[in-house]
Amino acid sequence: MFPALTRVLSSYFSHAVVRMLFFAFTLAAFLVPELVERAFAAKKSGEALLPPLTSPLEFTVSVHGSGEAPTVLIIGGIQGDEPGGFSAAALLDTHYHYEKGTVLVIPNLNFPSIIKRSRGLHGDMNRKFAALHESDPEYDTIRRLQRIITRPEVDLVLNLHDGSGFYRPTWESSTHNPERWGQSVIIDQEEVPGIAFGNLAENARYVVEEVNKCLLSDQHLLHVRNTRTGEGDEEMAKSLTWFALNHGKAAYGLEVSKDFGVKERTYYQLRMVEAFLRMAGVEFERDFALSTDGILSALGSGVYAGFMDNRLVLPLSGVRSNLAGTIPLPEGGEKTLSANMPIVAVSGERGRLTIHYGNNMVTSFRPEWRERDNSIDSVRVLVDGEEQTVHFGDEIRPREHFLVKKIPGFRVNAIGATLGADESGLTIRRSDFRENYSLDTAGDIYRVEVYRESRYAGTFTVRFGAPGIKVTTPLTLPAVKGRESRLGW
Repeated sequence: MFPALTRVLSSYFSHAVVRMLFFAFTLAAFLVPELVERAFAAKKSGEALLPPLTSPLEFTVSVHGSGEAPTVLIIGGIQGDEPGGFSAAALLDTHYHYEKGTVLVIPNLNFPSIIKRSRGLHGDMNRKFAALHESDPEYDTIRRLQRIITRPEVDLVLNLHDGSGFYRPTWESSTHNPERWGQSVIIDQEEVPGIAFGNLAENARYVVEEVNKCLLSDQHLLHVRNTRTGEGDEEMAKSLTWFALNHGKAAYGLEVSKDFGVKERTYYQLRMVEAFLRMAGVEFERDFALSTDGILSALGSGVYAGFMDNRLVLPLSGVRSNLAGTIPLPEGGEKTLSANMPIVAVSGERGRLTIHYGNNMVTSFRPEWRERDNSIDSVRVLVDGEEQTVHFGDEIRPREHFLVKKIPGFRVNAIGATLGADESGLTIRRSDFRENYSLDTAGDIYRVEVYRESRYAGTFTVRFGAPGIKVTTPLTLPAVKGRESRLGW
């Protein structure tokens, strides 16, 4: 979808994943019914829909699969301090390929709360589906989601959560008892006659049995929890799943324990979702091993953020927490964020821009506001003596050195090297860079900027020493337990 970013990504992912990135139809939001219709029509026709290159922290929706029934809606991030849910949804959005059936993925429902690691900046979003005043800051978000849930195409709704402790039908301990929510599939009642997948208890038991065959530890056993919402539970009657059930949609809450780190939480979420997809008849493939190590790699490597139609692309895997120097952007350039993971966002504070990946502040930098020059989109570079066309946003990988060929009227600045006011036409080696100007903590990746007088044209990156290093992002660190209501979810 994003040409420069896709060229970079193709060196990391298999051809199957690149195809998936091209044909996963990510929409910034289902703002009006016409956009929804267009998404489904485009899926059937093969048309690619580009998301708007803005970062308003509105949730995104992706449509995957054949465009045919059944249609499964997967929602992550309703509470911002539950990374198991939104990390799993992000992988389902980017690292899975769906054939039979249709899958809609919302990986970042409560996006502002996600980047602030808050359960809810404006209260509990999962208690706003029964009644909501127009003055509520999340009114538009809830109404937009309700329109998606109630679409006739949607058959099955999965709401992904991280919950406290370990649910057990009877008291075992302070962390394993009927008041806990973790490691359970939540249903509101036994069944809903007359709708697809309406045998809620039967389907939930199937999923629990399937996941319990693949436990990381016997202590992680899953159970079905029936909240019996319709019998008078006023709080649960405000939830997303109860709203869905009352509009003829089978809906389940998937809970993993907050006692786990991100990789374990994501593992159990994906196990549950995959069991539901198989139960529903959706065919799928993923491009990583469903293990904690496989999840760690899928979440933590090959993550990029781009600006200005990807004329500037920053690798986030192993990135320094604070980038040296300044990074040129046109006024408003921070709003042109694009990324290959849907839980990447940018925010600004005290003269710096911060890039977030899920709950983590990954890196920050000081922008230098400059006018933009769009007259060229690539340069000619000798990489170890071999001439290449390098587009802005691309990454080159020299073994020893590179040289940017001169372009009349343009100058080149290799950030961290001090070889002159214009560094085009010069052979540049790794030893010419000051390591503290590298983008990554390993000191391997540097950026090269191109200018037309004072106007900024674009950036490409140079990676030395590839591919012999393993890089990860802070998302792979253990999750931090967040504030939780007594109801758990």
